[in-house]
Amino acid sequence: MDLIIRDFSLGSKLETESALIYLDGMADLNNLNNNIMKPLMNDKRIDSTALAGQELLQLIKKTILTVGYVKEVNVIEEVIKECLSGSIVFLINGASGALVMIGGGGESRSVEVPPTDSVVRGPREGFTERIITNITLIRRKLKNPNFTLETLILGEQSKTTVCIAYLKGVVNPKLISEINRRLNRIQTDVILESGYIEQYIEDAPLSLFATVGNSEKPDIVAAKMLEGRAAILIDGTPFVLTVPALFIESFQSPEDYYIRPFYASLVRIIRFIAFMIGILAPAIYVAISSFHQELIPTPLLFTMATAEEGIPFPSVMEALLMGLIFEILREAGIRLPRPVGQAVSIVGALVIGEAAVSAGLIGSPMVIVVALTAIASFTLPAQTDSEAILRILFVLFAGTLGVYGIMLVFLALLVHLASLRSFGTPYLSPLAPFSLRDMKDTFVRAPFWAMIFRPRAISWHDPQKQEFRLSPEYVSEKSKKTRK
Repeated sequence: MDLIIRDFSLGSKLETESALIYLDGMADLNNLNNNIMKPLMNDKRIDSTALAGQELLQLIKKTILTVGYVKEVNVIEEVIKECLSGSIVFLINGASGALVMIGGGGESRSVEVPPTDSVVRGPREGFTERIITNITLIRRKLKNPNFTLETLILGEQSKTTVCIAYLKGVVNPKLISEINRRLNRIQTDVILESGYIEQYIEDAPLSLFATVGNSEKPDIVAAKMLEGRAAILIDGTPFVLTVPALFIESFQSPEDYYIRPFYASLVRIIRFIAFMIGILAPAIYVAISSFHQELIPTPLLFTMATAEEGIPFPSVMEALLMGLIFEILREAGIRLPRPVGQAVSIVGALVIGEAAVSAGLIGSPMVIVVALTAIASFTLPAQTDSEAILRILFVLFAGTLGVYGIMLVFLALLVHLASLRSFGTPYLSPLAPFSLRDMKDTFVRAPFWAMIFRPRAISWHDPQKQEFRLSPEYVSEKSKKTRK
């Protein structure tokens, strides 16, 4: 019902039949009326010419239509695809081709603050569901003629537009070839979101860790492209994929580069500590309280024994039960409307925790440990899913083997991370393989004038991104007097 076919005759003599075809709601009616319909129906050059058919179509394309983009299409399948994408199709009797013009209509969400990458200082704009808008947002950051786009269509039924964006001369051409190879092998009916493509092109589909990055902020994507990465934009989603992805990116925030390096380094170290707390705190408590009580100071041991007296479950069951309750509360807080969700997550945690302790089902030390774990896990949204699964694994092995079980899982985790690759790049870079030059932006964030090179594992033939000796000159009082 939304297909509009507007029949009319060209010129004032009304001798040539033609039609405009478009989808209602996907075309700008002002543009259609003023720049297409009026010229076609009123332009006297159509009456004065003896041209017809294909020749008249060429005349209209070159001299009459006043829209910014006009393309001639000669294949009916291409005409249908353009019309379904929101373009306006112009047909003329006797011509073997059609003219396609951008519709420019359709409702879309405006550029807003992204909810997943919030910052105190820095750009506030985030990607939208329109791929053209997203490309424009990146191009505003990278006013570079080497900014290159490659477009393809995925999904036999959805016909989703996918775009590969990169900086020619900075990115490795082999990376672009590999991305094209992995995308072109996708044969599926539908692509609705970037998560579909991520699961088709990732290097380790059975790993807990994502080897494809994603972001909602144009400045993050532009910064990664300047390091030698490529971006994959998908029409219909505000999340843009970036490859290759490294494990260290989860601990880096865009705000780290907008503030001075001292506090940025402190916050980054806190994130590493929070990650370790998020995956190890319940397991360490279970291991010490069940197997290694000699490691606990005597006064604290008496306090813990008093709190745990009368609890019917072992500590490992307490940890698993409280972890399950926490995950349920977090899921409820996410899925419910925001005002209700916040109330459920806060009140639910307080009420359930207090009731469980009062009823003698859970010890109060375990409630404190799980609460600390929950707060620590919120510091790294990119690793939320992996943290939840790792936390369960550590607790199970800690309840079975104590600290030895924790060390076994931790060593297996390190071996697994060191074996991962993201489009050929070591996932643990620059830690494994170790690169002293790249450590300036790992556990701490060095000043910008000290970060001269792009990451060694990602950069190609142009590793240097700035000149040497750019540090600000320290001017003392004595040197000021000397200069005067």
